[in-house]
Amino acid sequence: MRLDKFICKSTELNRHQASECIDRGEISVNGGVVTDVRFQVHESNEVLYRGLRLVARPSRYIMLHKPIHTLSSNVDGDYPSLFRCIDIERVEDLHIVGRLDADTTGLVLLTDDGRWSFDIIRPDKQCEKTYRVTLRDPIGGDEAADMIARFKHGLQLQNEQALTLPAILKVVTEKEVLLTITEGKYHQVKRMFAAVGNRVNGLHREQIGDLNLDVTVGNWRYLTDVEVNRLSTPTPQSKA
Repeated sequence: MRLDKFICKSTELNRHQASECIDRGEISVNGGVVTDVRFQVHESNEVLYRGLRLVARPSRYIMLHKPIHTLSSNVDGDYPSLFRCIDIERVEDLHIVGRLDADTTGLVLLTDDGRWSFDIIRPDKQCEKTYRVTLRDPIGGDEAADMIARFKHGLQLQNEQALTLPAILKVVTEKEVLLTITEGKYHQVKRMFAAVGNRVNGLHREQIGDLNLDVTVGNWRYLTDVEVNRLSTPTPQSKA
């Protein structure tokens, strides 16, 4: 992780204060003074602050059930930030793993472990995200079968050169479907249904990898070590 972030994670300094310490030459890594805040450090490195070795606090991994009309941001805007749902120390050190629109509800992951979150959001890691989608127009019969095939093949989204990666569409009712994707383009789910002439009226993320949302709206919990490890090694799509 970046040196300034490592200092924040191992002291009570904020990002600005950490940067000032680095600029003043008060930080050394493996015996050499480092003055670049972007310098990458690892757990095995010896990082000293005024001669004292720094040890980073354990990373935190959180599942949150995002309410509607909240922002996937650490600050308020037109709607309140979803961070208002979490009352813990140094909540500002957390970041969101894959944002949801203000009108989208469901499973959000938060962490202060950048490498872990990067593995989840990278398309080549094939970490599945499943959404329950409420549609404007009903689908059924041959139309549903055709839509399932088109989603599996990949769709051409407006202003995108490449097709979407193969997606799994399951029809629950005429106006409700489950969609599983492994990428996260801008407004992707809404744009995918727009590409087949429909419209999303409601969107809820209920699963990431094999992690199912199991807390009520507005509440959160820490992930177990087993859950954290499973998400760091996602399995490619295997559903029929």
